[in-house]
Amino acid sequence: MSERSERIGNAAPLVTPPTKEGARLTHSREGTTAAAAGGRTVRMTAKQRRAVVAGAVGNTVEWVDWAVYSAFAPIFATQFFPKGDKTADLLATLAVFAVGFGMRPIGAAVLGGFADRRGRKAGMTLTISMMAVAALVVAVCPPYSAIGIAAPAVLVIARLVQGFSAGGEFGTSSAFLIESAAPGRRAFVGSWQQVSVGAGTLIASLLGTLLTSTLSDGALTTWGWRAAFAVGGLLGLVGLWLRTAVEETDAFVEVARSREGDARPRPLRDMVKKHPRAAWRVVAITIAGTLLYYIWVSYMPGYAHAAEDVPLSRAFLANTLAIIVFLVMLPFGGMLSDRFGRKPTMTVFAAGFLLLSWPSFQLVGGGFWSLLVVELAGMFFLVGYSANCAVVMAEQFPAEVRTTGIGLPYALAVALFGGTAPYVTTWLATHGHRDRVWIYTAIAAAIGVVVYATMPETKGKELE
Repeated sequence: MSERSERIGNAAPLVTPPTKEGARLTHSREGTTAAAAGGRTVRMTAKQRRAVVAGAVGNTVEWVDWAVYSAFAPIFATQFFPKGDKTADLLATLAVFAVGFGMRPIGAAVLGGFADRRGRKAGMTLTISMMAVAALVVAVCPPYSAIGIAAPAVLVIARLVQGFSAGGEFGTSSAFLIESAAPGRRAFVGSWQQVSVGAGTLIASLLGTLLTSTLSDGALTTWGWRAAFAVGGLLGLVGLWLRTAVEETDAFVEVARSREGDARPRPLRDMVKKHPRAAWRVVAITIAGTLLYYIWVSYMPGYAHAAEDVPLSRAFLANTLAIIVFLVMLPFGGMLSDRFGRKPTMTVFAAGFLLLSWPSFQLVGGGFWSLLVVELAGMFFLVGYSANCAVVMAEQFPAEVRTTGIGLPYALAVALFGGTAPYVTTWLATHGHRDRVWIYTAIAAAIGVVVYATMPETKGKELE
C-alpha cells in the first residue's frame, strides 16, 4: 500500500458498502452503531454528533463575517464613497454587496472541486480562513476621505474574497453534514447548516442592535461598524480551530480509496457531463428560497429603515427576535421533512409566501410591532426551505461530485437572485415603485410552488 493510501486509510473510520437489501453497518472508532434498514437508523453515534457540532459552529462564525456587511451597509455606506446623496451611497454599497455574490459561482467551482479532490475538512478550513481575513481588512481600511479611490477598491476586493469563500462554503459544509448524518436523520442534521447560517446572521443583527443602541451616530459611523467587522474576523479564528480538529467524512474516504492509482479527478467536468439534470434542479430549487431568504433575513431591517423610515435600532430588534424564533424552528422543520418528505414541506413554504407577499409590504412600515409580525410570518414559512435545502441538494449527487454539485448551481442561483434582491427592492422603493415590491417576491414564490410540487422525492434515498 502506498504512503498516500495509508494516510487516507487512517484519516477516518471505515464504512461498508450498502447491501442489496438496503442495510448498512457503520463502524466507527467508538464502536458499531445499530444497523440501518430501509434508510433509517435509531440514533446517531458520538462521532456523528461531534461532526454536526463542529460543522455547525464553524459555519456560524464564517457567516457572521458575511452577514455583518449587509447588516451595517446603511451605516458605513458614506465611508467608502465620495460625499453625496445618502441613497446613492447606500445603493453603491449594495452594488458591492451584489459583486460579492458574483464571485460565489467561481468560488463554488474552484473550492468545491478542491473539497471533492482533497476532502471536506480541507475545503472548510480554507473557506473560513479567507472569510475571516477579508473581514479584518474591511475593519481596518481607511475611509474615502483619507485614501480616496483606494477605499472602495479595497472594499470591492475584500467582498470579492468573501464571495469566493462563501461560494465554496455552502457546498462543502452541506456535504460534510449530510455525509456525517445517520440515514434517517439527514434533513434534521442538514437543517443545522442553515441554523448555523442563521446564527451567524443573528450575531450580526445582535451586533447591530447593541451598537446602534449604545453608540452615538458619530461614533457608530466612525468606528462602531469597524468593531463589528473586527469581531467577525476574530471569531473566524475560533471556527478555524474547530475545523482543523474535525475528522474527514467516511463517504469521502471511500471515494479517495476508490481513486487510488486513477487519473486526477475532475469533479466539475463530471458534474456537468454526468449530472446536468440534477444541477439544473438545484438551480430551480434555490430561486425562491434564496430571494425570499435574503429579503426577510438579511435585508428587511435596512429596507424598513430606508424605505419606510422605521428607526434602525427598532428594525434590528425586530429582525433579531424573528431570527431567534427561526433558528428554534429549523431543526423541527428537518424532523418534519425526515418524516413526511422534502416535497410537501418545501411546497408549503412557497405557497405561504405567495399568500404573504402583498400584506407583508403593506404592514412593514407600520412601526416595530407590524414589522415584527411580518418578520415572524416570513420566518415561519422560510423553515420549509431552509430546513431542506442542504439535504435535498446533497441527495441529488454521488459523493465524488457532491460538493461541486451542491455548490456551483446553488451559487449561480444565489448570485442571480439572492445577491440582487436587496438592490432591486431598494431601487424600487426609492424610485416611486414601493407598491410593486410585493410582486417581485410573489413571482419568486410562484416559481417555487411549481418547482417543489413537481420535483422527485428524495426522502429515504440511499446516498451514493
